[in-house]
Amino acid sequence: MRLGHYKSLCMKYIFFCFLLATIIFSCKKESFITSPDAKLYTSTDTLSYDTVFTSTGSITKSFKIFNNNNQKLKLARVMLSGGNQSPFKINIDGTSATEVDNIEIDANDSMYVFVRVNVNPTAANLPFILQDSILIDYNGNKKFVQLQAYGQNAIFLNKVLLTGNIVWNKTLPYVILGGLLVDSAATLTLQEGTRIYLHANAPFLVDGTLLANGTKQDSIIFTGDRLDAEYKDLPAGWPGIFFSAGSKDNYLKHVIIKNAYQGIIAQGPSVNANPKITLSQCVVDNIYDAGILGINTNINADNCLVSNCGNNISIGLGGNYRFINCTITTYNNFYITHKNPVLQVSNAATQNGTTLFAPLNAFFQNCIFWGDGGNVDDEIILDKQGTTSFAANFDHVLYKAKNDIANATFDMHSIRNMDPMFDSIDVSNQRYDFHLKDGSPAINAGVNNAFSFDLADKLRDADPDIGCYEK
Repeated sequence: MRLGHYKSLCMKYIFFCFLLATIIFSCKKESFITSPDAKLYTSTDTLSYDTVFTSTGSITKSFKIFNNNNQKLKLARVMLSGGNQSPFKINIDGTSATEVDNIEIDANDSMYVFVRVNVNPTAANLPFILQDSILIDYNGNKKFVQLQAYGQNAIFLNKVLLTGNIVWNKTLPYVILGGLLVDSAATLTLQEGTRIYLHANAPFLVDGTLLANGTKQDSIIFTGDRLDAEYKDLPAGWPGIFFSAGSKDNYLKHVIIKNAYQGIIAQGPSVNANPKITLSQCVVDNIYDAGILGINTNINADNCLVSNCGNNISIGLGGNYRFINCTITTYNNFYITHKNPVLQVSNAATQNGTTLFAPLNAFFQNCIFWGDGGNVDDEIILDKQGTTSFAANFDHVLYKAKNDIANATFDMHSIRNMDPMFDSIDVSNQRYDFHLKDGSPAINAGVNNAFSFDLADKLRDADPDIGCYEK
């Protein structure tokens, strides 16, 4: 046989073998794997939902089913075990049904299962557990994905006007949809432990008076109504608490305000001899814009924490302010970028193209003004314009400032550019503890005053610490 002819036959044989292998491999991929040892995985074994309020709609989550085999896999059925009576609803590969049969998944491919939970009211005051499971049946195997949600009954108020004298308590949480207004002649009293959850379009408006009397053990809470994992730590989840020009004699003690677009907004001077708002042992945290915004108003605050806000405290068009034993601080995190000073004060404001001026009288004692990193050189900015009176006095404060603060008066005991040494800052896990570590320059560096208890209700000693916490 000639060498050339032999080579030709070899090449044809190799090509034939390659073609045959390709055909066999292709057929294998097109055929179904039927072995009970077929590989099937899900992206999770349990779908968990945080507290879902009754009647506020639904929350949808999803998981994936993976076919990691080199052949197609047929699922005999994917079924919601609770059927039509389940609080959960499923969508399987684009089909909404309690059961879908004979589902094909290509080799080394996957498919989504979407799961929605709806919570129906019950008589339970405390959170109750809703459970079900999804069955995946294939090649004689049964795999389950567990479903679990915590439901909470609540009092729902939608675009409501409160009149007269109203008292809320902690028996059930209040969920505000569309907004709430406390009438100009009304007083709303919140007892200890009252929980208020507000929807994205629901401002809390006070034309009258708000009295919120919480305790350290049973604080009053204002926050957004989305408590599922993806949303519960997001700022700007609800608009904020707005105190109008006519609002008066507002008092908040042991109140936590968090996750709002703006925390507390107050406009206009007091209509009597009392401050428009008194804040005692309160927390304003994780606010997208201003934690506390005062426009030509009167606010007194003691032993408060204003933390991780786009603008912690903003004061415009003057007014009267007293902040005693407070910690004002922001750290860069996933949601808030620390790019503005934690305290911004001005005696001016622009309205309809015209700059207005008003007298300012602000006093800060035993306070910390601090922010992380190098984004902000000066954590206090005082903007004095016009000829109206401007008094901004700082007594025994600890503050960060690269430059001298214009228009401010600092006493000789104030501490500049010394790290307060907060207990722990864990940005990745959203954990912040603003107690003071041993060795903090703020310890015993304050001056005694009328406020004997810190934010945690701990008795302050004769040489109190600077900030909202006593070491």
